[in-house]
Amino acid sequence: MGAEDVGLLIIGAGMAGLTAGARAVRNGLSVVVVEISGDVGGSARFAGYAWTAPSHDVMDQHNPNGDVALRRALVDRFADGISWIRSVGMEVKDAQPILGFGRGHQFDTNHYVDTCRRLILEGGGELLLETDTEHLLVEDGAVVGADLRSADGTRRRIRAGATLLATGGFQGSLSLRTARVHPDADRMPLRSNPHSQGGGYRLATGAGAATGLDDAGFYGHLIPSGIPFADPVDFVDMSLYYSEHALLLNLNNERFTDETLGDHLTAMALLEQRESRGLLIADARVFRDWIVGSYVEGAVAVDKFALACKRGGRAGVAEDLDELAWLPEEWGYRGNAVRDTVKRYNEQAAAGLHLTPGRKLDRLPLEEPPYYVIETVPAITFPFHGVRIDGQARVLREDGQPIGGLLAAGSDTGGLWHRAYAGGIASALVFGLTAADTATRTARHT
Repeated sequence: MGAEDVGLLIIGAGMAGLTAGARAVRNGLSVVVVEISGDVGGSARFAGYAWTAPSHDVMDQHNPNGDVALRRALVDRFADGISWIRSVGMEVKDAQPILGFGRGHQFDTNHYVDTCRRLILEGGGELLLETDTEHLLVEDGAVVGADLRSADGTRRRIRAGATLLATGGFQGSLSLRTARVHPDADRMPLRSNPHSQGGGYRLATGAGAATGLDDAGFYGHLIPSGIPFADPVDFVDMSLYYSEHALLLNLNNERFTDETLGDHLTAMALLEQRESRGLLIADARVFRDWIVGSYVEGAVAVDKFALACKRGGRAGVAEDLDELAWLPEEWGYRGNAVRDTVKRYNEQAAAGLHLTPGRKLDRLPLEEPPYYVIETVPAITFPFHGVRIDGQARVLREDGQPIGGLLAAGSDTGGLWHRAYAGGIASALVFGLTAADTATRTARHT
């Protein structure tokens, strides 16, 4: 098997990989992009925003246990990332608030990934679809390329000055989820493309890469139970973002977390409850202000409750609090206890008393009938556990030193988020650009 030489070999053609490829060809590097599926884009096609914390103070407050160098790099380089998107001809809307603490920009992520593909090909790069990376080539402790196998069985060996892992995480692998996220993580619906099954993670660890902490958590959202995703549009339409204004009860008929911290964090908390399912209860105020409204300014509003009912989820309306006692027995909750929990919360909230668990933000009682009830479960988009990198996107060994020639970006990486989150598209963008620039500097010094 003869070897070919290239400046940057990119494994994965999602947001991080395509961003890196387009930047690299603009920097003058030769590029080959390898993608295991039949098209580019990955989960970025289902996004639409790039956002993160607007300052180090805000990032530190909301993600205190994330790697310091990575979270600082993300904040510092985010504006340059948005400028890059505009530089390739994309329309990017002005900054707007996201999740109450972040700032972000709306843009057409579908158009962006297709534009990056075009720029790579026009710049002389090569794109290999339906191609698996069998293993990395390692010489004297450094990665110098990879062996590839296409769908028809053809094998190629490509030597590279730098190799970037950007396969999108391992959320598609049930075994890695249970081993590295939570023993019950295999029961979660997949809110992501199905092709990110840990290819980059396995390649990196096989080459001696360090990984993040196993209890780092995951990014995902609450969705109605018992309703399979029928289309990628469901990833947004079925996400119950309004949960931060509602009450969430477990199978013990009790609140167990501060819902107001955000739906993406509540999803992690629910995974750890018995059977990983719970009741999301809202009143008419929450329905009017949040359920049928846009989660992010400019986004299309979807009536989440009506959708859950239409698709056959466990959902219903109680005309008053007492009617909550008539929950269907087959759901597994005790209706009287559910009613009493909501009543107790309302009394304490109305009196300004201490709440257990607390609520940092929306402490208003749910006292305006009717009441909207949906049984909900967490769905995973990507794990926070992954390959450790430094601020230059270089993959690290257990001793903290870089593995020569090996880079990683996007959801393959770990360490940036620890049971906290402030933008996956943003981190893929920033560290994709960083990886391309690191590869360029390496090429110029060899």
